[in-house]
Amino acid sequence: MSLPDTWADLPFFREEWPVISTRLDGEDWLPGPERVFAALELTPPAVARVVILGQDPYPTPGHANGLAFSVTPETALPRSLKNIYAEMRDDLGFAPENGDLSHWARQGVLLLNTSLSVLPGQAGVHAKWGWEKLARQAVARAQAERPLAFILWGAHAQKALTGLPRPQDLVIETAHPSPLSARRGFFGSRPFSRVNDWLAAQGEAPIDWALSETADAE
Repeated sequence: MSLPDTWADLPFFREEWPVISTRLDGEDWLPGPERVFAALELTPPAVARVVILGQDPYPTPGHANGLAFSVTPETALPRSLKNIYAEMRDDLGFAPENGDLSHWARQGVLLLNTSLSVLPGQAGVHAKWGWEKLARQAVARAQAERPLAFILWGAHAQKALTGLPRPQDLVIETAHPSPLSARRGFFGSRPFSRVNDWLAAQGEAPIDWALSETADAE
């Protein structure tokens, strides 16, 4: 597994990664070595503008693509992502055509999970391996470049980044978009327009949350 060049000097890759990679060796784990660092590869520190933190990859083979909340284009939308898209339609009037969020990542949305590996059918099985240190270190590195917008859905994400957001950062904290909690503050929170309004105030380009041709078609 090659390390993401622009992040490879983070302490995690010297201290935790050798142990984690040894434990992964020989296992049939998801999303696999080619996609494990996809979030970091698609969003270098100098590009990162928004942070969305997830928990761990989807445990169904073929679904996870290495980005938080994202799935491969041919995969049916998971329930949380359905709710994210429903909120986006209410907020902006459109949503992407499939569940692959790579186009968010390329625009500077750091879609990190707190754990970057999982075994098939065993959600959370690697949650205590030390992966969470990478999430905190990556966010701190991105903060050194510019103010960031944080979209923190649910208590897990909010706790994982405790103490990192600064006064100059935007922080949007709501319930998780899961069907179990979305009606307790996620729906109606309008995170997408709020982030774009904040980016505009920073002199930054907005995020095109849906592919332009999708928005035009609707």
